[in-house]
Amino acid sequence: MKYIEGHGKETGCIFCDALKQNDEQALIVARMTRAYVILNRYPYTAGHLMIVPHEHVNSIEKLPEETWLEMFALTKQALAALRAVYRAPAFNLGANIGEAAGAGVADHVHLHVVPRWSGDTNFMSVLGEVRVLPESLEDTWKKVRGAWKEK
Repeated sequence: MKYIEGHGKETGCIFCDALKQNDEQALIVARMTRAYVILNRYPYTAGHLMIVPHEHVNSIEKLPEETWLEMFALTKQALAALRAVYRAPAFNLGANIGEAAGAGVADHVHLHVVPRWSGDTNFMSVLGEVRVLPESLEDTWKKVRGAWKEK
């Protein structure tokens, strides 16, 4: 409900603003030169991460090759960390590019990394727009950040 009630009231870009905050406040798990990993504040499941370029562009093809490669290096590290912390056996990776595709933040492209488990029904809300997460975002941040493997 926080997202629905507050949607459209933000000024600026949430991803650009997050870069200016400290990691714990912004829920940033890892930073690299061209991209970073942040927890989704409105996750589909526990451990839902986003891989975000520093550059404010609205589509993948506008990114420099080096940024795209760094985003995929971070994606590999995210999978390893989420497997270690949550023993997730499967994942959804994806990007909603453009408002018509469902992008909540259409002007700053980003990738979603969503851990999945057999039989999970929490991926999409199924009853009365209710979603239950087993832990706080702060606890998720501490666990994932602790398991992060930088190479």
